[in-house]
Formats: sequence, structure tokens, C-alpha cells
Amino acid sequence: MRVCPTTPLRRPPLKIPQSVLVVIHTSSLQVLLIRRTEADAAAPAFWQSVTGSKDHPDETFEATAVREIAEETGIDCGPGSPLQGSLRDWALENVYPIYPRWLHRYAPGVVFNTEHVFGLQVPEGTVVQINPREHTAWQWLPFAEAAALCFSPSNAEACLLLPRFAA
Repeated sequence: MRVCPTTPLRRPPLKIPQSVLVVIHTSSLQVLLIRRTEADAAAPAFWQSVTGSKDHPDETFEATAVREIAEETGIDCGPGSPLQGSLRDWALENVYPIYPRWLHRYAPGVVFNTEHVFGLQVPEGTVVQINPREHTAWQWLPFAEAAALCFSPSNAEACLLLPRFAA
């Protein structure tokens, strides 16, 4: 393949190291987990809650959470939806090193991410429509079982905190 020297190669925009983690759950403390497409030999059971980075620095964490929930699960909790007001800010933040396999997505020298935690209570039987570009499967599990299956330690901890925040 020949590349025209006047056509610049476009790379995706660099990720902002500020993200959300949203524990989607029911009143009976069943937690929704979704499996990422990046599952591999190193992480064959790459299960997680909804996560995602801000699209721009001025985007609020709440707006990021609403957007990511819709993108990853098809669940609408934004203004005018039946779930409006169901998203709860747990006022928790985790700061952790970015996994080496994803450092290339960030600006040079960025090695830590700040993750803001939310919970979203949905009715039993809520329909989930995963985005096949990002996820391959989904399941509802009791919160402790969900925690044991989570790839990320901060996600596992958030699942275990669910009884406190759902009360």
C-alpha cells in the first residue's frame, strides 16, 4: 500500500486520564457485569462494570457516566428518561497506574488515571444491549460474586461496597 506524503496519518485522540466506574445494580443487589473484547490469555475473564473516560476535560463525571452507560449497555438514565435521577455519585475516587498495555492511548508521561465511582439502580429485568465493538457478553450476578469476577481491583471493591451505598 502506498501512502500519499501529503495525507497525515490520523491517530485516535489521546485519552483523558479521568474516568468513571458505574456499578449498575438492582434493588436485590444483583450487579451487571460486561466482558470486554480485549479478553486474552492474560485476562481471559475480563469482566467489569461500565467504565469510560471523559471525552473532553470540561465534561462532568456525571455526564461521562450517563454517556458511557448508554454507549456500553443501551440503558438510558439521562434527562427525560424513566431512570433520570437514579444515578448516584458515591463520592469516591480511585487513583491507579494505567495498565502498561494501554499507556499508548494517553499523552507521553501520563501514567495514572483518576476514576470517579457511581451507582445506578435499575429495575429487575432491565434490558441490556451491549456494544459489540467493546463487549462480548453480559450477566447479572449477586454483588459478592460480581466482585470476585471483576478484572479490576477498584471495580471489585466498588461491588463489595454496594450494600452500603444502595441502602
